[in-house]
Amino acid sequence: MGGDYGPKVTLPAAIQALKKFKNLKIILVGQEEVLNRYLRRLKPKLGDRLIVHHASQVVEMDELPSQALRSKKDSSMRVAINLVKEGVAHACVSAGNTGALMATSRFVLKMLPGIDRPAIMSVLPNKPLGTIHMLDLGANIDCTAQHLLQFAAMGSVVTAAVTGVKQPKVALLNIGTEEIKGNEQIKEAHSLLLECKDINYVGYAEGSDICLGEFNVIVCDGFVGNIALKSMEGMAKLTAHYVKTSFTKNWLAKLCGLLAFPVLYSFKKDYNPDLYNGATLVGLNGIVVKSHGGAKQLGLFCAIHEALMEVEKDVTSQISEQLLQILEQEKEGE
Repeated sequence: MGGDYGPKVTLPAAIQALKKFKNLKIILVGQEEVLNRYLRRLKPKLGDRLIVHHASQVVEMDELPSQALRSKKDSSMRVAINLVKEGVAHACVSAGNTGALMATSRFVLKMLPGIDRPAIMSVLPNKPLGTIHMLDLGANIDCTAQHLLQFAAMGSVVTAAVTGVKQPKVALLNIGTEEIKGNEQIKEAHSLLLECKDINYVGYAEGSDICLGEFNVIVCDGFVGNIALKSMEGMAKLTAHYVKTSFTKNWLAKLCGLLAFPVLYSFKKDYNPDLYNGATLVGLNGIVVKSHGGAKQLGLFCAIHEALMEVEKDVTSQISEQLLQILEQEKEGE
């Protein structure tokens, strides 16, 4: 029911995913009458692989997380997360209110042993590697060095599980790559990561390395990560604006644009932000994937695919196992 478009986008995306992945089943959680009305128009022939589960309330996109947690106990978001808690569903995918999703997920599912806070992790485009994983992208404004260590462990596990890279290269986002750079929090996290044998930590990364560096995982606090992410999104939109303006200045520019159309179309297709949609709330005792509120059908489809991959790879158990190993190492070192 969430996001900017609600069932107009979420239902077609669910049907697309079911047609693509034959081992998938989807429970549509929301107001039954509304969902069934959309389904009658779409007429999917998927039998019991597509189920409607009624929830009477909806969390609004601008609603305070605390208010949603207290007064919306039968919201589509809360009911969906409850289904994961009860084992009826393996994962929850939502395009709704991010703060409410984080708060509700943490309240219902709880944290994995050894994890203090959940983090938002997403896939981002990268020139040398194709894609990288980055976290935290906005869940935690103030983080300790220990939190950054936990983020690094979680990011490493999920990246290895989803991409197949056995020892992902993990870097800590900093204002430079030199040892003397960074605040005390970053320097302390750097020392902790150097001592951790279970994480392939390779040092500091700069902001440009998000797109151009050869790191599989980049770790930062949510304040820095969210600003970096929004800056990339803004630059992408600015670039698209300038390209469009340049090719519509005059008749000669329009002619050049017409000749370059196949290249521009390919570029737009390959770097469509929807292809990278689906941020994981890592650290929870269950799989929850957050879709961008403004995502269209392709974006929701990619978010569902991300959840499916994490279920198949059992990333929750893998994160838990690796964290226990790291905690044991820290106890031995004390």
